[in-house]
Amino acid sequence: MTEAEAAAMQARVLEVAAGLEALIRKLQDVHDGIPVSPLEAVMLLGEEDMDVATALRSMIECVLADRLEPALRELRQGAACDKPDKVRE
Repeated sequence: MTEAEAAAMQARVLEVAAGLEALIRKLQDVHDGIPVSPLEAVMLLGEEDMDVATALRSMIECVLADRLEPALRELRQGAACDKPDKVRE
């Protein structure tokens, strides 16, 4: 891959990362718009069945923390990677 090709691929990955970041913001907005149940703490401990609001808030928190935010970090790190030994001119 030439330097120009590598730069173009890095730019594409950054575009995808920007789209993922927009999705993360949308999910965070949805999360923030879901009312917190007064029983959320006991539901999260498993002492009460979860209501829909608590289940959705919990699911969104997990998706963000476990999947989307790490993916965003990886994409940005990969796009910033500079390995001249892997690029031909």
